[in-house]
Amino acid sequence: MTTGPPVTGSVGPSNAGQPLVLIVDDNERNLRLARDVLRAAGLRTLEGATGAEGIALAEQHLPDLILMDLGLPDMDGTAAARKLGEAERTARIPVVALTSRRLEGGAWYLDAGFAGYLEKPFDVLEFPDQVRGFCARPGR
Repeated sequence: MTTGPPVTGSVGPSNAGQPLVLIVDDNERNLRLARDVLRAAGLRTLEGATGAEGIALAEQHLPDLILMDLGLPDMDGTAAARKLGEAERTARIPVVALTSRRLEGGAWYLDAGFAGYLEKPFDVLEFPDQVRGFCARPGR
């Protein structure tokens, strides 16, 4: 594992039945903001800073959703999403691209193995509901 933000989880009686969301982002501020907003909304989170960490955490914890930054230091987020989609254990976990790039039209993200995408910066008031919406969708 590489150095970066700690891999943590949030489990407690008040959120035990809530979805588990894996956030993979190498920008510590973005990762903390996403984590804090989702936890404040009652969701459970895990965090990783690289594609390899994200894949390992997904295989170990089988989250309900993975939020994947596209620009990771060890591999492109698209490559990580493809690996997750090809592995039997993680193939049904929806992966949502997180990007600061302005993306216009097309279904590129579906071809790349993503269930959808969210643009950064995200609206902190809408973000938890957007994430819950992806958790509610059936797997790939």
